Amino acid sequence: MMINQEIARRQSRSNINVLLTGIVTVFVLSLLICEHFHGGVASHHILQQQNLPAISNWWNGLILPTLTWFLIDKTEKRIGKQSSQGQPTNNLQRQALRLFITGLGLGVLIATSFTNGYTAFLDNVPYIILVLSLIIPIYYAEFILGFILGMTYTFGAILPTFFILILAAIGILTYGFIRPVIMKLTMKLKSSLNKGPNR
Repeated sequence: MMINQEIARRQSRSNINVLLTGIVTVFVLSLLICEHFHGGVASHHILQQQNLPAISNWWNGLILPTLTWFLIDKTEKRIGKQSSQGQPTNNLQRQALRLFITGLGLGVLIATSFTNGYTAFLDNVPYIILVLSLIIPIYYAEFILGFILGMTYTFGAILPTFFILILAAIGILTYGFIRPVIMKLTMKLKSSLNKGPNR
């Protein structure tokens, strides 16, 4: 019985992965075809420096579907592991969706701000990410996928991938080590305030 349930779970995960990867593949190929017939497929210079090599958006057709498959698989495996430890699967799936939407929203905001020259927002992105990494695990696969997809139209897939991997490393440090220390200190402070002054 347990073996049958595990096989069914794996089959369900595989179906979801195929569906979502298919949607992303259709999306990115549609963008590439649209670009091709409207002035040619764009290329993006590393660090937006004209003297550095340019990366063609054609790479998106290979990289995005591969990244999507890999990152969704990582998300599903983590959810499976956490649910086997007693955490409700529905809650974990909702959390994963929220993280994906947060990553997507941040990616879109950065891309839109860059396109429109909103330097006030762009200058504060490092601080926004630092605060975010104290609240949520920005190194989770679903956040990374959302972030890359959100920035793809403006920057292609490769540059956002490198950028988010650096941010993810910062996120692991911040969420995994600094956040617990801050929470422990906050708990101690609350505890001492609740006790009140010694009489």
